[in-house]
Amino acid sequence: QVQLVESGGGSVQAGDSLRLSCTASGRTFSPYVMGWFRQAPGKEREFVVSISPSGTTTDYVDSVKGRFTISRDNAKNTVYLQMNTLKPEDTAVYYCASKRPGTSWYNRQLTSYDYWGQGTQVTVSS
Repeated sequence: QVQLVESGGGSVQAGDSLRLSCTASGRTFSPYVMGWFRQAPGKEREFVVSISPSGTTTDYVDSVKGRFTISRDNAKNTVYLQMNTLKPEDTAVYYCASKRPGTSWYNRQLTSYDYWGQGTQVTVSS
């Protein structure tokens, strides 16, 4: 059974940094595109960033470009999200997800991901 477990969330001040981790188990991690999504209170879950299986290609939503960095360590079955210069509008529950094989790289929709973690809360106060 595939499991994704996020960690690293917390409450910080605007301008601070956090690093989220997502560790996978239950299947070989390296062949899959991994993504991070977030869901703010009262809003729909939205795409944040994804990373190719090799880690050489990434896709960021405009609102986090230059502030967030995704990376992965396939030997550790872990994907990371380094979040710098956090803003109050980054407050959300952050989810990692594994992309469905065969789905287009350019597809950012939630339905293109088949396994999800339980989420980790990130709260940024001004």
